[in-house]
Amino acid sequence: MTVLFGCLCVILSGITAGCLWKIRVMRKSAEELTVQFEKRIKEDTNVGIEISSRDSKMRQLALGMDRQIRIFREEQRRYLQGNQELKDAAANLSHDLRTPMTAAWGYLDLLKQEEMSDEAGEYLQIISERIQAMKELTEEMFQYSKIGSRTQEYEKIRLNRMLEETAADFYGVLTQASIEPEQQVFCYGNPQSVKRILANLFSNGVKYSRGDLEVVLKEDGSISFSNRAPFMDPMQVGSLMERFYTVENGERSSGLGLHIVKVLAEEMNGKVSAVYDRKAGKLRITVLFPAATCG
Repeated sequence: MTVLFGCLCVILSGITAGCLWKIRVMRKSAEELTVQFEKRIKEDTNVGIEISSRDSKMRQLALGMDRQIRIFREEQRRYLQGNQELKDAAANLSHDLRTPMTAAWGYLDLLKQEEMSDEAGEYLQIISERIQAMKELTEEMFQYSKIGSRTQEYEKIRLNRMLEETAADFYGVLTQASIEPEQQVFCYGNPQSVKRILANLFSNGVKYSRGDLEVVLKEDGSISFSNRAPFMDPMQVGSLMERFYTVENGERSSGLGLHIVKVLAEEMNGKVSAVYDRKAGKLRITVLFPAATCG
């Protein structure tokens, strides 16, 4: 009996040791798969995942991951190609629209110099407003087509001054503009991108506010644009930064303005957020510029 018990102990010990060894090998293979997968995702390479394990199931898993990475690469390539084609089309279309609109604007200026009835003057004003809206949409399309295609040159920017200069073009719609902190506020970024961000945010406020746009600059480099927006809801706010998304006044927008703000800010490692206060019925869009310091 003692001999039998000893044999059983030896057998169980061997099985346990084998299981522990198998577990150790499987853990090592899992770690290798994790490292290899992360490496292949980050690098554009056709080299497959390699593991030391000879286990058929683990090697089958590695082959499956290889296939998924190749599918991902192909989908990524198609997305990038499609995105670039869309930008190229937007650039070409906006360029083609500029010439006839410039000509139409010139003829409108000539018509304004002619004598006409009050009714004809009203019609002419409506035409002028529509052409102006077309010019703004064309400019949005052109700016969108240039995102990511130019070299970004960064420098120290005084946000106080840039915000003041941009606000001057929209001063008539501001009810509150706190842009003079005790200390000057600086950020590190691309001047053209920062200016475009501010212009788009002001333009968005003009389109969708009811003459109650409030702009606040804080010493941490954040700028908030707030206005009443009773026609909105939290779900709409969550989609504001999406490409081509528009709200009820969509006939006055291409849906690119806030998307451009988001992309340009993120290119500079900045952040943009939109929050809706249901009780107050107010929308607040805040942009935090990168590496903002007080000077």
